[in-house]
Amino acid sequence: MTAVRVRFAPSPTGFLHVGGLRTALYNYLFARKNGGAFILRIEDTDRSRYVEGAVDNLIETLRWAGIDYDEGPRKGGPAAPYVQSERLAIYREHAERLVGEGYAYFAFDTPEELEKMRREQEKSPIPLRHDHRVPRLSPADVRARLDAGVPAVVRMTVPDNETIAVDDVVRGRVEFSSVQLDNQVLLKSDGYPTYHLANVVDDHLMGVTHVIRGEEWLPSTPKHVLLYRYFGWELPQFAHLPLLLNPDKSKLSKRQGDVAVEDFRQKGFLPEALVNFVALLGWNPGDEREFFTLEELIHAFSLDRVGKSGAVFNLEKLQWMNTQHFRGKPDDELLRMAKPFVLAAGYGTVSDRYLVSVIRLMKDRVEAPEGFVTSCPYFYTDPETYDEAARLKNWKKDSSAHLADVRGALVRLPDFSRAGTEGVVREVAQNHQVGAGKIIHALRLAVTGMALGPGLFELMEVLGKETCLRRIDRALGVLTV
Repeated sequence: MTAVRVRFAPSPTGFLHVGGLRTALYNYLFARKNGGAFILRIEDTDRSRYVEGAVDNLIETLRWAGIDYDEGPRKGGPAAPYVQSERLAIYREHAERLVGEGYAYFAFDTPEELEKMRREQEKSPIPLRHDHRVPRLSPADVRARLDAGVPAVVRMTVPDNETIAVDDVVRGRVEFSSVQLDNQVLLKSDGYPTYHLANVVDDHLMGVTHVIRGEEWLPSTPKHVLLYRYFGWELPQFAHLPLLLNPDKSKLSKRQGDVAVEDFRQKGFLPEALVNFVALLGWNPGDEREFFTLEELIHAFSLDRVGKSGAVFNLEKLQWMNTQHFRGKPDDELLRMAKPFVLAAGYGTVSDRYLVSVIRLMKDRVEAPEGFVTSCPYFYTDPETYDEAARLKNWKKDSSAHLADVRGALVRLPDFSRAGTEGVVREVAQNHQVGAGKIIHALRLAVTGMALGPGLFELMEVLGKETCLRRIDRALGVLTV
């Protein structure tokens, strides 16, 4: 059995689209599941769309997502080079081979002639291919034009009235009529190949066994099947992935929100959450599981569970999944993530031990690392103001008397633990014959300046006796009814 070899072949035209991330991920998972090789190939033959620095950005984004390739730029491999602009001689050689065997021809159409053909095609009820006038030139005439430097492209010859079938892993058997196919340009006049020639030649020479790519490439597949036939090469197995859709079922696009992986990274989304979410856009594990590590995805993934229907990119679901992944991280990793935000806020004297205590209290209440600072500033500094709505609701005429008694008892408390402080509050409440909640709400306001937060007694244990007493004293001095 031939070893599995797959590839992700993006164009360096900017940032990595989440659809591209899914394609890379599925190829990676399939390779790892089957003990095969995952190739990164850069398809940069469309020089008009090339963006400087895009290749480095692409490689870094894949690294961030945990997707590591086996062969490709910066790594090399047996099929190097893996950048198409460095393989131009290979494409010209194969284009000339097709011409020599009658499967392609040189075309010398001027821009004006091509425009005339385009207008004629628009008027025709059936698709019109390039009209083959140039192939009727004798080989000598063709050579004379080439020698004279007349601009020429190489076009593929398409057979008439033939059904071209493709067996696709995802879509089953798909048939195309050759009548619908143009005599595709394979090699442009500047010496650069089009996607179709370079893609097929590279997939064959790099030993690609499975072509896993987006549904938008399905209409191009019959052209590729013809090229494989013309070269006498064995077809790879094709698998065309369903489209990613906006909530309104239109194709996912920048017009309706972020689509670049880098956008989500900058907004603090975790790579494991984004990868987990993207993996489920078009594939399901066959059970109710929603949360996967990358290793678990490798174990579970199979192409036969990829669906045909478009998958809706639900941002709310991604945000929820990101929160769950975030909260499931171990304390030491959350410490590493939160520490920069603590330092940036000017709380450099906070010890790691103290911050871990904060993390343990707050991890189920925050959605991102900065939340360990922004949602609970009272862990780092005394409140200077008090939530007005909470003050009106929770600070009553007798609150000062209640808290004064609580303070007196706390001073004498030998064990400033959760159990110890809770016992004090409940005893004071009993003495004043009021509900403990009435005192708890006023005490929370005094200690944190806010109405909500984690358990008050756990919170006070983290803050410590000295801090709590100081804050109660201030509240007793400034809070009035």
